[in-house]
Amino acid sequence: MLKMESDTFDHLDLQLLSALEIDGRASFSRIGQVLGVSDQTIARRFRRLSAEAGLRVVALRDAEALGQDQWMLRLRCAPDGASVIADALAKRPDTNWIGLAAGGTEVICMTRPRSAGDHDDLLLGKLPRTPSVVEIRAQQLLHRFYGGPTGWLRKFRALSDDQTAALRPGPQAPAGPACIDPEDEPLLAVLEHDGRATYPELQRATGRSESAVRRRLAALLASGAVYIDVEYNSDILGYSRAAVLWITTAPAALHTVGEALATHDEIAFASATAGPSHIVVTVVVRDTASLYAYLSESLGRLEGVQHVETTPFLRRVKQLTYQRAPR
Repeated sequence: MLKMESDTFDHLDLQLLSALEIDGRASFSRIGQVLGVSDQTIARRFRRLSAEAGLRVVALRDAEALGQDQWMLRLRCAPDGASVIADALAKRPDTNWIGLAAGGTEVICMTRPRSAGDHDDLLLGKLPRTPSVVEIRAQQLLHRFYGGPTGWLRKFRALSDDQTAALRPGPQAPAGPACIDPEDEPLLAVLEHDGRATYPELQRATGRSESAVRRRLAALLASGAVYIDVEYNSDILGYSRAAVLWITTAPAALHTVGEALATHDEIAFASATAGPSHIVVTVVVRDTASLYAYLSESLGRLEGVQHVETTPFLRRVKQLTYQRAPR
C-alpha cells in the first residue's frame, strides 16, 4: 500500500482526491458526509488543492471503450527543439501524458486520434516535416491492463470499502453501446474543460433542457464512452518521479505479466503494445532510489520479463489537460 508523505497536505486531502477519482461530480456535501466533515471544509480543501496542487476535474473520452486507436509516440529531437515540440503537442486535444525524457532530447506522448485522418495528419504529415524531430517511433496500444477509468489514487487505500461504496455513483442509465454522437460535442466541450460543470451551465452550452442533459450525460458515463478523471501534481503526495518502462516479454507471458503489473502500487498505467516492446507502463515513485528498488525487486522478480528499457521523465508537460509550465 502506498503511503502519503507531505509537509503541506494531509490525509483528508488524499481522501478528497480519492473521492473525486471515484465520482468527480459528487457534491461537496455528499463527499463531506462520507468523510465525516462539513461541506465547507471540503470546498476549502478543493479550492486549495486546485490553487496549489494543480487539481482539475475533467471528462475524458475512453478511446478503448469507443474502439478508437491509441498510440504511444517516442520522438527523438534536437536538444533545442524538444521542449517546443512537447508544448505544441500538449495543446492538441488528442494527446495526454506528455513528458520530456533522455536529458531533454526525447518527447514521450500518448495520442488518441479521433479519426484515421487525425492520425495520418500527425504521424505522416506534421511530425515528419518538423526539422527538430530526428526520429519517430510509434507503438499502438493493444490492450489496457491498468489506467483510464481505473485511477492510481486507489492504490493509497485512503478510503474504507464502505466509504468507497457510498461514493460510487449508482446506475442512473442503462449501459448502452459506447458511442459519442455529433450533438454530444457541445456537452463534452464544457466537461473536458470542467468535469464539475453544473447542469444549468451544461444546459446553456448545449441549448438542451436540463433533464435532457442529465439523461445524456448519465448515458455517456454508463456506457463507458466518457469518464470523469482527476488531474493533480503527484509531488504533493511525496511521489515526485515518473518514468516510462518499455517491457519485452516471452509471448506466452504477455498477459500474465500485464495482469501482474496492474497490481503493483507503482503502476499508474499499463498497456500491451505492438512494436519493439510488448508492454508499456508508467511508474510513479518517490525518488530515484525507489525507481531502482522497483526495477530490481517487484519488476525483476516477474517471470516472463525478458528486457526492460527505462525512460525517466525529466519534466511532465501534460497529464490530462494542458497548462503551460513555468520556465
